[in-house]
Amino acid sequence: MDSLSRRLSALPGAVFLGWPALLSLLAGLAHAASITTPWDGQPLWWLELLALGLLTRLLDGRAGWQRAAWLGWLFATAWLAGTFWWLFIAMHTYGGLPAPLAALAVLALAALLALYYAAACGIFVALAPASRAWGALFFAALWTLAELARGIWFTGFGWGAAGYAHVDGLLAGYAPWLGMYGLCAVAAWLAMTLPRVFVDGRWQPGVVLAALVVLTLPWVYQMGDPRLSRPAGRLAVTLLQGNIPQDEKFQAGSGIPLALKWYAEQLQESRTALVIAPETAIPLLPQQLPPGYWSALEQRFASGQQAALIGMPLGSYQEGYTNSVVGLKPGQARAWRYDKYHLVPFGEFIPAFFKWFTAMMNIPLGDFNRGAIRQAPFEWQGQRLAPNICYEDLFGEELGLRFADPAQAPTILVNVSNLAWYGNSLAMDQHLQIARMRTQEFERPFVLATNTGVTAILDHRGRIAAVIPRDTRAVLVGEVEGRTGTTPYAWWVSRFGLWPLWLGAAGLVLLAWLRRRRRSGQSRLL
Repeated sequence: MDSLSRRLSALPGAVFLGWPALLSLLAGLAHAASITTPWDGQPLWWLELLALGLLTRLLDGRAGWQRAAWLGWLFATAWLAGTFWWLFIAMHTYGGLPAPLAALAVLALAALLALYYAAACGIFVALAPASRAWGALFFAALWTLAELARGIWFTGFGWGAAGYAHVDGLLAGYAPWLGMYGLCAVAAWLAMTLPRVFVDGRWQPGVVLAALVVLTLPWVYQMGDPRLSRPAGRLAVTLLQGNIPQDEKFQAGSGIPLALKWYAEQLQESRTALVIAPETAIPLLPQQLPPGYWSALEQRFASGQQAALIGMPLGSYQEGYTNSVVGLKPGQARAWRYDKYHLVPFGEFIPAFFKWFTAMMNIPLGDFNRGAIRQAPFEWQGQRLAPNICYEDLFGEELGLRFADPAQAPTILVNVSNLAWYGNSLAMDQHLQIARMRTQEFERPFVLATNTGVTAILDHRGRIAAVIPRDTRAVLVGEVEGRTGTTPYAWWVSRFGLWPLWLGAAGLVLLAWLRRRRRSGQSRLL
């Protein structure tokens, strides 16, 4: 019996009953809270390092790679489920999916994406270099590869990546140089390094110095007030937040007439140079609108010194539909348009083999056409505005493609969204942090016009210049300063995408494997 007990306790799954498993789950939840805290929606950079650092301390090489993979999977499942739990609201409250199935769907998505991090932890323990310095670099490389895979493969869903916890932290100064995924790498290195500054009752001077340099370098650099971009004039804007209830938004007897009336009134009455209405503010196709409705809006902006960006669907049954932004301004032969490129799985297109799942929900789903990945900016009063829709601002590497030609690079970023699907949840705060990270990567201001929140104006450093309270029907009038110039991150990501990070991280992993093989060969010879 004792022999059997020892064998059972040695199995990888047995760790589920122990303290390491519980600590991994708690650390994962803390990691989720570090992205946006439940009490005020703000990021806590130090909590991210603490949570991930706790995981690294649990990765004991003597216990085997299976145990490390299991603990990494538990950590990441708790982290991801604790980050995008609000998908439950869309599926259950508005989609009508039974609560147990909706909860199971969220947990299944988190568990599936957590496999990337399980692989990273398992490989780390299996191939960990003997040197602590190499070990920290090796872990950072593996963690970065996991973040990249989650954010890019299979359409990508990098929501809640570790880098977003540092939008207000000491590491934020790395964003215009390395981008968000580069921040993930730096944070992972620190998480592995900081717990090892004091080992066996002694301080490790070299480790302490390296950690201090990495932590303070961007802060010291920013003390010199570096200018990676330059002012390019100011633009007065009006942002509209209609607060149309999601369960009424596409109802002919309630949400549709309310939206048509309120947005038409605000578009007609606006007095700033530019007015922006959120995603599907006009919830009908142009040919479905009441007679004279669209022509009145076109006439309103056909002359004078004002323009509008309006979120609405376009297309037809024959040619297909797009989720679009229409631009109206004086002097153009036909309306400018931007068509959404990065579509939402299950929301704007249905992946193969999943029609049975979407059929269970009462959500207006469809297969939309994609726009081009590079589309011309909306030029107005000396500014080049680059719209994106919904969670497209999550993909900084795609927005970065617009900076390849400096003459066409945007001076102002614009996001139009409808987050009402997720209620008054942390999804709004997380979306705001995502936009703030993009401002820091590109040193561009960002204006966000949403249905229920967060509608805001961000400056080029990610600071909130003006904001509307969420879940209110209101108008925000303010000014935004456009910027020109190219950050180092914008330069390299517009030319090479994320390949420098992929290749750098993969190269470190390959080097660790080769070193491991060489050591194994030498030990066999001895």
